[in-house]
Amino acid sequence: MNALKTEIEGVYVIEPQVFGDARGYFFESYNKEEFTEKVGPLSFIQDNESLSSYGVLRGLHFQKPPFDQAKLVRVIKGEILDVALDIRKGSPTYGKHVARVLSGENKLQLFVPSGFAHGFAVLSEEAVVAYKVDKAYRPDAESGVMWNDPALGIDWMIDAEKVKLSAKDGILPLLKDLESPF
Repeated sequence: MNALKTEIEGVYVIEPQVFGDARGYFFESYNKEEFTEKVGPLSFIQDNESLSSYGVLRGLHFQKPPFDQAKLVRVIKGEILDVALDIRKGSPTYGKHVARVLSGENKLQLFVPSGFAHGFAVLSEEAVVAYKVDKAYRPDAESGVMWNDPALGIDWMIDAEKVKLSAKDGILPLLKDLESPF
């Protein structure tokens, strides 16, 4: 596995070594020893999976400390634009984001550390997204940032009128109105 640094310190694109032949392919989606060596120590405690159709945008979400989560995101089927937004006050990259296309075909993963809001938009007809987290979900700790905040400058690669949001995601605050707990 390769851990490729991105434009924001702490966010990595994980590139697994894929072994393919006429029968199909095999790869390790996660190897704790290699991850620790190349990214850092972390104990993932839960795996999550979602199925979404084209235009679904989930995010930008985070959990407040002490329930803040680091995530390792990958796509099993389909294609998404995956986004990590730095919400760490005092960070030189506060308000900046990393965006990468992840797909079942390219097998890339995005490591999103604690202190970041995370979201993704489905670019294919449907997508199955799987992600590991290092802390459990706590409804009372959830928060987020509005996906289309103009100050963020995120190109979600979908026309705004085709975006499908949850009711909660449609009322998240702008970054300037967020009281960041990080």
